[in-house]
Amino acid sequence: MTQHLTILTGASRGLGRAIAGQLLAQGHRLLTISRHPADIPAGANIEQWAADLADAAPVAARLESWLRAVDPATLASLTLINNAGVVSQLAPLADVDSADLARALRVGLEAPTLLSAAFLRASAGWPLPRKVLLVSSGLGRRAMAGSASYCAAKAGLDHLARAVALEEGARPNGARIVSLAPGVIDTDMQIQLRGADPLSFPAREMFVGLKAGGQLDSPELAATRLLAWLARADFGQNPVGDVREG
Repeated sequence: MTQHLTILTGASRGLGRAIAGQLLAQGHRLLTISRHPADIPAGANIEQWAADLADAAPVAARLESWLRAVDPATLASLTLINNAGVVSQLAPLADVDSADLARALRVGLEAPTLLSAAFLRASAGWPLPRKVLLVSSGLGRRAMAGSASYCAAKAGLDHLARAVALEEGARPNGARIVSLAPGVIDTDMQIQLRGADPLSFPAREMFVGLKAGGQLDSPELAATRLLAWLARADFGQNPVGDVREG
């Protein structure tokens, strides 16, 4: 009997935790990569790696080796969801510590790039559907003062998807890839945005208003929408998408 195998980063909380729970409920086999293990019921079909994606090269090498040991004949599909991301200090670029900026870019853009490359190399030629989902943001398409590193990382994911879609589209049975904005979600990141210094982060009041107005999606609803997009027959036809656009 074959099974769907999904590799998911940032699964310990928020959107990632909700995605993991829904995939397990659907009978998927999961490999998760997070700094801390997710609170998953015992007996679930999951393997969890504790890893800091600010140092992604050894994690990508481990993933490639792990995938090469998987028998593709046991799988119905193979999917990589690059969900992990962090926000650096919410302030003008010149006011943010270099190490903080570097971490945000490494987790938000370098890690998805390296993991996607490892995924594609290890599974090249596998005779089954392969998908890569990059969890992007509207801020990758609309700049916001005080969050330059986050905007840059998400914009990078969008263009990464465009380039890889061209490459994989030229291969027999190439993987399909989408950089998807999941909407505005009620997560710890939103708490960070609402708690920022308004003098350094002028958009703070907008996020306060979204929370006060009940306009934030729950992680569970956002995960349902994201996974519905992943399951679409036309997934990958447009490499950049937004769940709010249908």
